[in-house]
Amino acid sequence: MRKLILAAALFGMAQGAQAADLPDLPILRGSLSDGYSARTVNWQGYYVGGQAGYGSADMDFSRANSGQIARLLANTVIESGMQVSQWPIGIGKSSQRQTAFGGFVGYNGQWDDVVLGVEASYMHGRFFGSQTATVSRLSAAPLSDNNFHAVDATSLASQEITDMATLRARAGYAVGSFLPYMFGGVALGNANIVRAVSVTDSWAPTAAGAVAPGAMSATLSADITQHNHLLVGYSAGLGVDVALVGGLFMRAEWEYARFSGAVDTSINTVRAGLGYKF
Repeated sequence: MRKLILAAALFGMAQGAQAADLPDLPILRGSLSDGYSARTVNWQGYYVGGQAGYGSADMDFSRANSGQIARLLANTVIESGMQVSQWPIGIGKSSQRQTAFGGFVGYNGQWDDVVLGVEASYMHGRFFGSQTATVSRLSAAPLSDNNFHAVDATSLASQEITDMATLRARAGYAVGSFLPYMFGGVALGNANIVRAVSVTDSWAPTAAGAVAPGAMSATLSADITQHNHLLVGYSAGLGVDVALVGGLFMRAEWEYARFSGAVDTSINTVRAGLGYKF
C-alpha cells in the first residue's frame, strides 16, 4: 500500500513539473488575447473591379403628360365645352425587373479599422417602363357649334434608362477580412423618354350620329421624344467587400437610386462584383 501511495505522489509531482514547463498560452483557455487576434486587412489605396446586378425599376407616369392636352386643344370647341384636358386620364405606375452589368473604381483611406473613401460606379442595362390610358366621353348637349361630340383622349408615356452612374462617398469598418460599408451620393442616368397624347373628335347634329360609323371626325396629336436625356438624382446603399488573396476581393451590394422629373423613377439593384486593390 505504501508503494502505491509513493508511486502516485511521484506521478503527480512529474505532471506538475511538466505543466510548469509549458507556456501559459491564452488559446488553451478558449480565448485569444489582442496579440493573437485576426489581423485587419489593409484596404488603403486605389481599386478597380467589375460587377453584375439584378434590379427593379419603379416608374410613376402620373405627371408625365401634364398640360400637353390643354396645349393641344387650346381654343377648340371640345376644350371649351367639355374640358377634355381636365379628364382623369389615369396613366399610373410601372414596375419591371432587369439585369445589368458594369464596373467600379475608387480610393480608400484607412485609419485603424475605419475606412473612408470615394467611388464611381457604373451599370449598363435596360430599365424600361410604359403606361397608356384612354378616356371616351359623349357631350351631354350640343356644343357651341350646335353639334354633339364624341371624344376619345389617349395619353401614353414610356421611359428607358440604359446607363446609370453613381458618384459616392463610402464609410466602412474593417473586421478581419471583411469590410462592411455604407454609401451615399449623386446618381446620373441616361434615358430615352417618349410622352404623347392624341384626341379624336367625332361630331354630328345628333348624339347617335356622333357615335355612328362614318361620322365626321378629326384627330389631333402631339408627342415629346427625348433621346439620351440626362437624369440627375441621388443614391444610397449598403455592401460588404471580402478580401480573398493579395489585392483581390469580392463584393456584395444593394443600391437605391432615385430620379425626379416628368417620370419619377426609383431603381433598386442587388450586385455581385470582383475587384482588385493596388
